[in-house]
Amino acid sequence: MNIGILGAGSWGTTLAALLCENAHTVTLWSHEPRDVENMRSTRRNSVYLPDFILPDALQVTGDITEASAERDMLVIATPSQFVRSVLQRLDERLVRPALLVNVAKGIENGSLLRMSEVVRAVFPSSEPGHYAVLSGPSHAEEVCQKRPTTVVAAAEDQQTTDTVIRTFMTDSFRVYGSTDVTGVELGGSLKNVIAIGAGICDGSQFGDNTKAALITRGIAEMRRLGAAMEADPHTFAGLSGLGDLIVTTMSRHSRNRFVGEQIGKGRKVKDVLAAMSMVAEGVATTRSAHELAQRVGAEMPITHQMFEILFNDKDPIKATRELMTREAKDEVW
Repeated sequence: MNIGILGAGSWGTTLAALLCENAHTVTLWSHEPRDVENMRSTRRNSVYLPDFILPDALQVTGDITEASAERDMLVIATPSQFVRSVLQRLDERLVRPALLVNVAKGIENGSLLRMSEVVRAVFPSSEPGHYAVLSGPSHAEEVCQKRPTTVVAAAEDQQTTDTVIRTFMTDSFRVYGSTDVTGVELGGSLKNVIAIGAGICDGSQFGDNTKAALITRGIAEMRRLGAAMEADPHTFAGLSGLGDLIVTTMSRHSRNRFVGEQIGKGRKVKDVLAAMSMVAEGVATTRSAHELAQRVGAEMPITHQMFEILFNDKDPIKATRELMTREAKDEVW
């Protein structure tokens, strides 16, 4: 297949290399001219994956039209809050034949739209069957080392799902299928909110009991919001829910866990984010998830406290105490 990748962060770069390995023709787009020249001359993405050598077959460009026009598949790998602005730069007539595969994990601020909904808003004439989401526990640093990884591809159309599976599957990167686009997108987005909370547990030295409780009750919140939005509850026990939540709350590679850890150690959110070269999607998604929960009437106490910590400078210790002293109730309700 002839494939364009929009976004040369760690994940976009890793998927570009993986698709080259599968003998596809791949062009990787970066918005930063310096990064384009650096990748062309050194065959490394020195900002995001400095130790990884790019395949010789991979083409790198700073021209978004070159990367997107008349492709069989277009992979959206920009941070979720930039997906709309990047897609608005494309000529819909030139990209319409392409299967759009989104790998960004987030809920758009303001509109509270999931990424599939953003795509439809920008490309209103696009067919639902031409969109898929690829998500799951998949840190780029391990995928490019070919460590065994499993993810899930979701699309409304089974043929689309099958195409994505065939395109991305390797002997170290296994892709499962799903038709629950809503659930897969929500799982991949909301786990980043809980991961910041897990980092706060680490930074505050709360211990393993606290972190296990946060992960478990975090899944309950994800499932609750999913139910309000007609997602399949089983999806949240799968790769894009529990699987991605485990890796993001536990891994040293997790940017969101790192942000939380620094907050738990007493640093201010704005200072932590200013010092990072990568985007921690969970910060913006916390705002959207908090507002979305209010809109649909889903009870999400952890997400509410994360919003207060990140945007109203609430003391994490106080937030934890309030969670622990809520009125008693059954575990499942």
